[in-house]
Amino acid sequence: MRVLHVSDCFPPRTGGIETQVHDLAVHQAAAGFDVHVATATAGADGARRATRVLGSGVRVHRMASALTLGVPVNPRGTWLLREAVTRLRPDVVHVHAGVVSPFALDGVVAAHLKGVPLAVTWHCMLDGFVTGFRGLTRLAHLPGEGAAVSAVSRVAGERVARMLRREDVLVVPNGLDVEEWRPTGAGPAVEHGPLRLVATQRMAPRKRVAPLVEIVAEAHRRLGPGPGGAPRVHLTVIGSGPEETRVRALVRHHRLEDVVSLLGGLHRDELAARYAQEHVFVAPAQLEAFGIAGLEARAAGLPVVAGRGTGVSEYITDGVDGLLTPDRSDGLGDAASDAALTNAVVRLAEDRDLLGRLRAHARTVPPAADWRDVRAACERLYERAGAAL
Repeated sequence: MRVLHVSDCFPPRTGGIETQVHDLAVHQAAAGFDVHVATATAGADGARRATRVLGSGVRVHRMASALTLGVPVNPRGTWLLREAVTRLRPDVVHVHAGVVSPFALDGVVAAHLKGVPLAVTWHCMLDGFVTGFRGLTRLAHLPGEGAAVSAVSRVAGERVARMLRREDVLVVPNGLDVEEWRPTGAGPAVEHGPLRLVATQRMAPRKRVAPLVEIVAEAHRRLGPGPGGAPRVHLTVIGSGPEETRVRALVRHHRLEDVVSLLGGLHRDELAARYAQEHVFVAPAQLEAFGIAGLEARAAGLPVVAGRGTGVSEYITDGVDGLLTPDRSDGLGDAASDAALTNAVVRLAEDRDLLGRLRAHARTVPPAADWRDVRAACERLYERAGAAL
């Protein structure tokens, strides 16, 4: 089978969609598929219009534009993708959409105009955008019944179903190589010392790193000092981005220099070793469609704390391998949702038996997130796309 993936973003850009599209393409190629990726992201060498073959055999067709100053869109996207579909003759076009994905929409239009089976996967939560996207899809008459649609989690799929007024939205989850993340060594003791939290994400407003610092500040205040005056909670933040200046200012404002550590970005290969030094992964984002960083941490043996209305609920069971707290899905506002996360942090700091049980399960029972499962979900999506024509 020849698959053409269409994604605004792709490496060398970093992020959830970029990582997942790249890894999915690589694993499909390893399974014998003829895999192509069309992207509006320029190459690491600055190449905007080039085709390169990765070591995995995946062919990457870069269609970036000098006019957009590095933003992964192309004013000629529809024309370029129509030409690519004509030339490559894929068995299916698999479009990967985020909240704002003009190049992905170009892929939808191109596949429709060329009469090629079309599969669309949304990697985002469409809160606040359902009405606008509904109008856009009506204007383009896409993706109608002639496309197979999916999302990366059930909660994200609920938004897609409302937007398209369809009840046949499939789930194509994110995946990883579970064995590569399997924890080794004993990890830090849970009986004593500070509760060690870690959060990995881009420091952008929607990821809510600044509110996380406020959450930890309140937990630190409620817990009080430990033996010798040492803090009873510690947060390590991994990542960088436009919110970094604000986050550092908050740390200084709350005098949390001994409570919060900002490591900056780490390479993916370094994360498992870092997670071996921590107790719990915390995911403060409320619009998390899946949360690949949380899945990686879970595979590395960490329980995860997150809102139960996010995509993290796709791979975490409350009270078994993490804590899922009340959030927007329960009608709570930001302040109440953050208070629920604070309560969970305080609870884990005080109840070390609970912490030990969650960690024991997370370290011994790997998550069901292998790439074989993801490939199988894609194949079901492609079958539906072919039948929809």
